[in-house]
Amino acid sequence: MGVLHLVNRSPGETQALAQCLDRAGEGDAILLMQSGVYAAMKHSALASRMEQSIRKVNIHVLAPDLAARGIAAEEVMKGIELISYEGFVNLSISHGPILSWN
Repeated sequence: MGVLHLVNRSPGETQALAQCLDRAGEGDAILLMQSGVYAAMKHSALASRMEQSIRKVNIHVLAPDLAARGIAAEEVMKGIELISYEGFVNLSISHGPILSWN
């Protein structure tokens, strides 16, 4: 059971996602939520690092948070899975511990 990393701030606000990507290991999952969903966009500041990380960790983005910010699913990088709140609950059940990055 890998760690679930929750990132709720955009790469423009903090270094939280960059630090998370440095520490996330094989079998871990990252969930981008709230303002963190901006990092899932194809041309985000950390797009190349995200593409490299997708090879070793599962990266998810909370679809309702994308919609709330007017971001279409087509704008999300290939390899990042859009999930619902139910998917968030399932990730929480299947991973542990859960770390929040601010």
